[in-house]
Amino acid sequence: MLKIDVHTHILPKEIPNWKDKFGYGGFVRLEHHQPCCARMLKDDGHFFREVESNCWSAEKRIEECDAQNVSVQVLSTVPVMFSYWAKANDGAEIAEFLNDGIAEIVGKFPQRFVGLGTVPMQDAKLAIRELERCREIGLVGVQIGSNVNQLNLGEPQFFDFFAACENIGMAIFVHPWEMMGEHEMQKYWLPWLVGMPAETSRAICSLIFSGVLERLPNLRVCFAHGGGSFPYTLGRIEHGFRVRPDLCAVDNQRNPREYLGKFWLDSLVHDAATLEYLVKTIGAEKIALGTDYPFPLGEEIAGSLIESVNFDESTKAQMLHGAALKWLNLEKKLFEI
Repeated sequence: MLKIDVHTHILPKEIPNWKDKFGYGGFVRLEHHQPCCARMLKDDGHFFREVESNCWSAEKRIEECDAQNVSVQVLSTVPVMFSYWAKANDGAEIAEFLNDGIAEIVGKFPQRFVGLGTVPMQDAKLAIRELERCREIGLVGVQIGSNVNQLNLGEPQFFDFFAACENIGMAIFVHPWEMMGEHEMQKYWLPWLVGMPAETSRAICSLIFSGVLERLPNLRVCFAHGGGSFPYTLGRIEHGFRVRPDLCAVDNQRNPREYLGKFWLDSLVHDAATLEYLVKTIGAEKIALGTDYPFPLGEEIAGSLIESVNFDESTKAQMLHGAALKWLNLEKKLFEI
């Protein structure tokens, strides 16, 4: 069965020295300290993550995909590369560099990879300009963070960007980053275990309560990690909307529950009962296989959770490829060899 993995990350093998070029620090570079391995470092020398060649080599990725019967990977940058904190023009240059790299791989292997770009969300006009360029170079959407320098996605300055995505038909993948409370809970890897799910819920609630999803009904947006904590706290969110409309319903008077089925989630929840709950609550047609490849918090064998649950074949097909094709607005025949 066709498998499309909507949640995978990639980097260029060589990253420019942005600090020298722009005159200030905070950027990520790769230190290739041994064959097929590199350290991701902030340019102040701060270690972020060890990566292997599958983080930049299309050929290595294809080899590993073939071993797991993954037909197609949707490529997006590693969120630490968003660089929303940088000066806007510098962020735009970084985005263009990253997007050209992804487009090159997609162009070389069009039946194996689909590309999502990144855009400088700190400046909506520049973000829209790069969004349009992404479409011109063959990317089908963009990945954005769950917040922009701690501003919620529903803030008015971002609306034109979302409207442009709807207008030109570009999909959006929302990935948590810069987790709220990160500096206060460093122990036990809590920013990744607690902060990331909360960040994704923050993004969903912001787009609902602000009215973005109401005003842009054809916006195709997918949220990482099974929607984070949103699906499991929806009762609380809905109750808050009902009892404190003066706080929750100031920009949108529709019940948050009414938006179930109007956006997509990936399947990366690591638990069979949780996935069954999502299918019951959201619908399989809105849940797309996602693994977070090639990182350790991801699913080790792509699609293994979906395939392990006693779903019928139609339900599995929706999650393994059907939902992804609808979200990306692509046809299955493009990937049938």
